[in-house]
Amino acid sequence: MIQLVFATNNTHKLEEVRAVVGDKFRILTLADIGCMDDIPETGDTLEANASQKSAYLLENYGYDCFADDSGLEVTALGNEPGVYSARYSGSRDMEKNMELLLRRLGDHPDRSARFRTVISLRIGGEEHFFEGTVEGDIGYERQGMGGFGYDPLFTPRGYDETFAQMSSAAKNAVSHRSVAVAKLADFLKENY
Repeated sequence: MIQLVFATNNTHKLEEVRAVVGDKFRILTLADIGCMDDIPETGDTLEANASQKSAYLLENYGYDCFADDSGLEVTALGNEPGVYSARYSGSRDMEKNMELLLRRLGDHPDRSARFRTVISLRIGGEEHFFEGTVEGDIGYERQGMGGFGYDPLFTPRGYDETFAQMSSAAKNAVSHRSVAVAKLADFLKENY
């Protein structure tokens, strides 16, 4: 069984990844390998951050690994918050981040947005990238108690519920991370 380290301790992300990958690969977390480091994320793109995190793990711990970075891109805000989604308000407080997003968007009629995930996989001495997106719209207020991040504001196209209102299984079937992870899993199955 192939063992890979996922550069996260976020249980929501881990659950999403394991749901897509299944039992074909053993996915370890940072805690599993004893990594308590504050891994740098100083890139100005999702690709740069994902690559920086996977490079750090490989160089410092020697494991085949993958890392992701995700962002919410709101059309009317010039694709903000994008790479700064997790710290849009200057902190990692998601309530403050959502408040700022709603304030900046105001009553703008264009509510279109997309969630985008980029994964950097480092295996066998090579780096591979996988991207997933899901198009949708930003609501005028929070709806739902599930999910995490901006999920209470984001309704994927073709659905009547926000990510926060959907079951984990329903969200995982269409989420940006699931799309990227499915591409990663297909690549691993074909090549390893």
